Amino acid sequence: MSEDTSRATSQACDQVFASLGSAPDFALVFFSPHHIDHAADISRVARERFGEVPILGVSAQGVIAGGAEIERAPAVSMFAGSLPGVRLSVFTDDDLPVVENASEAGEQWTPRMGLGSDSRCSILLSDPTSVPMMTLLPWFGAAASSVRAVGGSSGSSSGSSSGHPAPCIVGGMASASTRPGTNVIMLNDRIRHHGLVGLTISGRVHVDTVLSQGCKPFGPTMVVTKSHRNLIFELGGHPALEVMQEVVHQLNEADRQSLQQGMFVGMVIDEHKPRFGRNDFLMRALLGADPERKAVAVADFPKVGQTVRLHMRDARTAEEDLALLMDAQKLYDPPLGSLLITCNGRGERLFARPHCDAGAVQRAFAPLKGESISAAGRVVDPATDAPIPQAGFFAAGEIGPISGRSFLHGHTACCVLFREDASPVLL
Repeated sequence: MSEDTSRATSQACDQVFASLGSAPDFALVFFSPHHIDHAADISRVARERFGEVPILGVSAQGVIAGGAEIERAPAVSMFAGSLPGVRLSVFTDDDLPVVENASEAGEQWTPRMGLGSDSRCSILLSDPTSVPMMTLLPWFGAAASSVRAVGGSSGSSSGSSSGHPAPCIVGGMASASTRPGTNVIMLNDRIRHHGLVGLTISGRVHVDTVLSQGCKPFGPTMVVTKSHRNLIFELGGHPALEVMQEVVHQLNEADRQSLQQGMFVGMVIDEHKPRFGRNDFLMRALLGADPERKAVAVADFPKVGQTVRLHMRDARTAEEDLALLMDAQKLYDPPLGSLLITCNGRGERLFARPHCDAGAVQRAFAPLKGESISAAGRVVDPATDAPIPQAGFFAAGEIGPISGRSFLHGHTACCVLFREDASPVLL
């Protein structure tokens, strides 16, 4: 947490060497706004210490190190790995040909992203002011779907070892600044203030994702029967605004207070499922209403025939949701490391206390239950006493999968867990 960029980077490199015992095969670097003007020093020091390995970086409002969330303070954090039998491919938006649709992206972007039959995930770090990520994500998904992974990646929040038909697309948007040209996106010695960088990981590693949208459903599921662009005019054949007002009217006072944090429309991703659970809805903010047309505006484009359900978000729901999802990960071997990308609207802003999301991931793999794993009288440092290696950042938009498809989220925590690959070697 030094304000000296070179010193902070060197300290982070020291911790990587201490953990791995050697130089890593790759490194992701996350740094606070305090270090933006000296981002070239981050690249220089990391390359001097690690050699010619892929080094990607992004500026962020806050960073995550171990079980600590460092907000509003100078910090440099690294997620690095030594992965024998793994192939790494890096790319930027400049490497991706201009295409007109997802089909063309599936054909032309796949080789440029380094995607193959053994690919497990692609990590995207992007500038929100220059990259239309919501538009591009289906194209990245098409590129990933054009290959079929051979075991080793579930790409879902289940932790299943059954494999997934495509590598998952994960990542996040730079959050250090909202002004164009003032964030940093780094690839090796290239310091950029726009665009995106990506890293595709292929080979003998198992990748699971846990995506917590932190919302609680209320009211019945409903079907969109009339819509245009981001406006919903009818739900179940009735005026959408009237339907939603009736659902809210039936809430108790405590739940109505929770709606002050915002109301969300959960949009079902896979309509073919017989029933819908927490991981089947994509949360989109309710933007407003048109009383004259009795319509509501949503931060997406709901389609006629799509099933939706109203949701609310508050600190307690968000905390319980991530804890529940991480509990399921206890059924599997502890991961080699965790990459945590959480929204810059979470952290102390939402929970009113530090280290909530980072701590939830760590507690899932702690050797002892409870808030503290220390011996009596010993002070626990969440950054260095974490049960598993973890790093990440607070993003201005989180990228992660629901029902096998990646979306750009808000107010979400996306945890990417790397485990040993136990699948047989195919000869």
